[in-house]
Amino acid sequence: MEQEQSFHLAIGSRFENIELVQVVLKDCLERLGMDEDASHWIDIAVREAVANAIKHGNDQDPAKQVHVDVTLAGGELVIQVQDEGRGFDPSHLDDPRAPENLLKPNGRGIFYMKSFMDDIQYSIRPGGGTVVTLRKRVPGSNANPSANRRER
Repeated sequence: MEQEQSFHLAIGSRFENIELVQVVLKDCLERLGMDEDASHWIDIAVREAVANAIKHGNDQDPAKQVHVDVTLAGGELVIQVQDEGRGFDPSHLDDPRAPENLLKPNGRGIFYMKSFMDDIQYSIRPGGGTVVTLRKRVPGSNANPSANRRER
């Protein structure tokens, strides 16, 4: 029977903290037996979610935190990124593929998240803030965190 595995990380809303999330996520995905290609795309999606939480959710206020929760259970990787901001309605976002938006230097993060993950959902926390839930099916995921550790 597969055992649920999870971790939680809370960071201050500073862009340099994204690197910490990436290091911890990479190690977690490696321990879970995720292949390098899938890990790369998951990393990009999570990076975008955390950057959005810092910039748009928490307005880069280092006193506000971004919470990242990663859980693997039942062959599905679930990553939740929560901010402490006012929340937003994703239906009001511009389509980055529209001709008038093609040359804009931003606005593609959610598009990337949707492209690289199997499912993405948004919810507003009761006390405020947005929760972005990213899901990825993990066929043949490894339930033993140390079984697939690579030798270096």
